[in-house]
Amino acid sequence: MPELGDVPAVPALVLAAGGGRRLGGRPKALLGLHGRPLVEHAVRVVREGGCAPVVVVLGAARDQVAAAADLTDCTVVANPDWAAGMGGSLRAGLAALPPGSPAVLVTLVDTPGVTPAAVARLLAAHRDGAQLAAAGYAGRRGHPVLIGARHFAEAAAGATGDAGARALLAAHRAELRLVECGDVAVPDDLDTPEDLERWGVD
Repeated sequence: MPELGDVPAVPALVLAAGGGRRLGGRPKALLGLHGRPLVEHAVRVVREGGCAPVVVVLGAARDQVAAAADLTDCTVVANPDWAAGMGGSLRAGLAALPPGSPAVLVTLVDTPGVTPAAVARLLAAHRDGAQLAAAGYAGRRGHPVLIGARHFAEAAAGATGDAGARALLAAHRAELRLVECGDVAVPDDLDTPEDLERWGVD
């Protein structure tokens, strides 16, 4: 397990398996941002924020994504059941984490407004003792989310359909640390053609 100083590094899990149903079936991982696939942007953000290693879960058009995107030094995991929702991708990604990982930072490929600064704030919260943390935007929970190791099994068990970590976060609402990131990041995801135009994504 990589270490930063004397502190074990926290891996990142990039969920990038969706088929982009509301975008006419264009897989979000292949959308272009600054001339490169969106999944590359997500990987760069978590790395610059301090995460290592990076696990990327692919599903829709995974062969095309793997061929088009530079995922060097990432652990790439296939989710053959990607069409059933995000839950399967979270389970697959958690199962691929390096043994001994102290926590994981989970981010979505379609949130281009997440920044390395937001990632770094969540990692700082973990170093300060948080076992569950989420980026907050004006007091509302958003992405990314950090899950401590003691919650991995429960997170996987509750990840069904398109719920992801929702069940886990609801069950431990009192423990969840909301880390304000509204001054350094934007929570919006990409769901419509209008979203793509606003973010300059093609």
